[in-house]
Amino acid sequence: MVTRRQKAIAFFVALCVLLVAAAILLNISWIITNAERVTPLVLGVILFALIIAGLIIYTVFLVLEIKRNEEHDSFINAVTHELKTPIASIRLYLETLQTRTVNDAQRREFYDIMLADVERLHHTVDQVLKAGVAREKPKAVARAPVDMAGLARECVDLALVRHHLPPGAIALEAHDGHTLMVRGDADELRTVVANLLDNAVKYSGAAVRVTVSVAAPAPDTIWVRVQDRGIGIPRKQLKRIFKRFYRVQTRTLKQVKGTGLGLYIVRTIARAHGGRVFAQSEGEGQGATFTLELPRVAS
Repeated sequence: MVTRRQKAIAFFVALCVLLVAAAILLNISWIITNAERVTPLVLGVILFALIIAGLIIYTVFLVLEIKRNEEHDSFINAVTHELKTPIASIRLYLETLQTRTVNDAQRREFYDIMLADVERLHHTVDQVLKAGVAREKPKAVARAPVDMAGLARECVDLALVRHHLPPGAIALEAHDGHTLMVRGDADELRTVVANLLDNAVKYSGAAVRVTVSVAAPAPDTIWVRVQDRGIGIPRKQLKRIFKRFYRVQTRTLKQVKGTGLGLYIVRTIARAHGGRVFAQSEGEGQGATFTLELPRVAS
């Protein structure tokens, strides 16, 4: 389905092409008319070249601004949904507790559901705040030794509880007999691994099978890999998924819950720690693998 913004982009691109074509025709006419007059010919060519360049630059910036506004609108809609849904759920259960008599088992169940909704709210707000901080000037990372294998275990256990998954849904593998240490901020690195796990679970569909691997492919490098067997990522989108507000869209799954900030935060934190993050996928239906690469320190 073609949106209004897509029509606007197509219109301005077509308009730019027509204007550039008209400018080129005028330029050719000017060259033919002033073929024997060197100074007007050179000045005319330069002027027309500047006009053409200005038209192209203006159109590019206009299209980028339209796309940016569309991303902002999509982000606002996603955040609104992520906030409104748990609030409505909490209100419903509180009204039920207020107006009806429930037994102890039901009361505990209601409390568990409301606590899960509060956790969802906290997670959404935390993502937005972290994304805002990530856009500011990078700050110095508090450096301290961090055991990535232990940190990955904590994140796996938390993801199993948060997403109500059986123990075997997320497997953890450590491929090195020595301690896999990096220097950095443990809380920020925990955010990175947690976001990668949340992303893998969300895009796994009904059958969640995720593998987390912590290894040292080189003496000075540590990898934390999160591999899922979900819907996969079209190859054209692999370089775009780390942008703010961007969410993967495929033929099998058009949209999932989320703000589109998780992978952007992952990339920002990885870079602040002197590392990087990259994604691999063979295409739709083939799953995806995200690799966090960080400098290793001697244990």
